[in-house]
Amino acid sequence: MKDKDVRSSQEGRIRKGWENNEEAPEELNTDENLAGTTHLNDDMDQDTELDKVREELQEQKEKYIRLFAEFDNFRKRSARENYDLRQTAGREVIVSLLDVLDDCDRAEKQLQAAENIDQVKEGVMLVFSKLRSALFSKGLKAMQSIHTDFDVEKHEAITEVPVQDESLKGKVIDEVQKGYYLGDKIIRHAKVVVGK
Repeated sequence: MKDKDVRSSQEGRIRKGWENNEEAPEELNTDENLAGTTHLNDDMDQDTELDKVREELQEQKEKYIRLFAEFDNFRKRSARENYDLRQTAGREVIVSLLDVLDDCDRAEKQLQAAENIDQVKEGVMLVFSKLRSALFSKGLKAMQSIHTDFDVEKHEAITEVPVQDESLKGKVIDEVQKGYYLGDKIIRHAKVVVGK
């Protein structure tokens, strides 16, 4: 009982001091609803810092999701554009060859009804000339292979044949199938016969 009396008298003195507008010591907090000690404030600061970190983490997650979505949209758009480009890339060449196809159809009709072979030859030569000019105008260029050194980057050797002339060894003797460039790039290697 004596302990209770001592405590109540101490509390009474503390209350009287506060009532007389004296400052209460900072380390004491008698109101449980107010944060008054350094220790209680530290806990609140840690909670506040944790909330700030959580908010920053949430913001970073949202930024990441937006960035990922933008990249995914870019990837899909690029794939769609690439597909469209592939679909229409050969269109210009095909359109230029339609005239040649029409000429081939006319030549076929003439071949069936022709009596003069010279006129047929002339017509076929005109069709071939038109085909070559249409392709060459689009950047196609024939590869010159005969009597040049065999080059694995440009030529595909079909066979090797023995040659009497020493200067023809390792050179292209005959061309089975022409090679072609489109611009500066090889689009078909020449199939050749090489001297040995």
